[in-house]
Amino acid sequence: MAYIHLNEELIKRAREAARNIAVDTQKFIDVHSTVAIERTIARLYGIDGVDENGVPLPNRIVEHIKENGALEDGLTYYLVNAVLETNLSPQEIAEEVAKGNLNIVKLNKHSIEEIQKKAYELAYPMVERIKSNRRTREEMINKIGEGDKPYLYVIVATGNIYEDVVQAQSAAKQGADIIAVIRTTGQSLLDYVPYGATTEGFGGTYATQENFRIMRKALDEVSYEVGRYIRLCNYCSGLCMPEIAAMGAMERLDVMLNDALYGILFRDINMQRTIVDQFFSRVINGFAGVIINTGEDNYLTTADAVEAAHTVLASQFINEQFAKMAGIPEEQMGLGHAFEMNPDLKDGFLLELAQAQMARQIFPKAPLKYMPPTKFMTGNIFKGHIQDALFNVVSIWTHQGIQLLGMLTEAIHTPFISDRALSIENARYIFNNMKSIGDEIEFKRGGIVERRANEVLNKATMLLEEIEREGLFTTLEKGIFADIKRSRYAGRGLDGVFTKGENYINAFIPLMLGGADNE
Repeated sequence: MAYIHLNEELIKRAREAARNIAVDTQKFIDVHSTVAIERTIARLYGIDGVDENGVPLPNRIVEHIKENGALEDGLTYYLVNAVLETNLSPQEIAEEVAKGNLNIVKLNKHSIEEIQKKAYELAYPMVERIKSNRRTREEMINKIGEGDKPYLYVIVATGNIYEDVVQAQSAAKQGADIIAVIRTTGQSLLDYVPYGATTEGFGGTYATQENFRIMRKALDEVSYEVGRYIRLCNYCSGLCMPEIAAMGAMERLDVMLNDALYGILFRDINMQRTIVDQFFSRVINGFAGVIINTGEDNYLTTADAVEAAHTVLASQFINEQFAKMAGIPEEQMGLGHAFEMNPDLKDGFLLELAQAQMARQIFPKAPLKYMPPTKFMTGNIFKGHIQDALFNVVSIWTHQGIQLLGMLTEAIHTPFISDRALSIENARYIFNNMKSIGDEIEFKRGGIVERRANEVLNKATMLLEEIEREGLFTTLEKGIFADIKRSRYAGRGLDGVFTKGENYINAFIPLMLGGADNE
């Protein structure tokens, strides 16, 4: 692959600053938990279903502990103690709590050593289930193969999971490699996960465990039909970030949108809440072999792609370090960026090429997630198709990993199957016809591309060193990213954050941290 000459000292400084930012933030994460994390632990211990009013049982049992003023010790302590005391399963205990027949906070307490031992014993079955799912994915890929990179990533968004299946299988037959089931509008702001298969949604379909199961089964069927493994993507951002990560791990999802910064900036989720949630969600995703996608591409929907390019790179550096701390290898880091240059800009293509090539060289093992033009799509489908074509050229030239295909009808309507077919055809034509362009053409020393990349890298390094001095929370309050300011004491979900007590246990983190081979 052709290279641009980047300042290696700046890359080293930027990565070191990002590492220090992550380490500093992790100190806060390590001493806090959230109601979403406790609900996730409940799900990993096998608690599922809803009460007579449709409230998820994980919510009921965590709220029960909170109402009894004991949340600082966490769910594991009281749930496992109740298992020891009653000989009931976690599911049976949750059902009894929901009926009002059992108060697990007031039961006689076993020793902390006994509870810890039992907590690990009860955690092993789910850990093994997730390991098994990972092996199944790897075995299927080895058996039937997969698409070439960049993976062609398309969305389905009907609101009805059964109609989504029809569209997803159609897209796979047209050539798609990743199917993302877009979440219904506003689900990221729900502090619970809906239950069961759903047939109503606005702008997307509810992310539920049953919907995950239905779509995974459908994509497995079409994988064998088309002769390549089709990956399933959903969203574990929002107030239920770790819960959805757990459900995805249980049902063998392959890709997850998983970025706290996105939730803070674009959904006004409290930064303390979602930064803590993100760590556990990424531990789960890392262990499950899930590729995470980060949301830097969204910065350029509110900020200018030329002026704010360095904030995208700075965020990629930070997300890389947060992912490493959660045990995610570089091969599972779908760091995000986007083709959002104003099409009227002189040499805008070269500026975009510089950004993409720079990211590829700085994060060489990451399957970078490249997002299509949206900000400057006008409804002119002919110009839009050309914009998408230029986007595809940059991607194949710079060896991107995941290509979220642009739609010529962007800014008009949710894509029709025919729109998606044209987008896949566009990408496949360019990816095949220009397959080796990045290996054949060298970049001019001191040219536009090289100068632009080093300018962005320099600004990103200075920004990261500023964040290192001030801390991530203060930086977010100042509106450095996406020109959006957020308060650390405002936003949704702050009341669900708590400081861990002396009896706090989460057996899943040590069992999962370190990857699939961790016993």
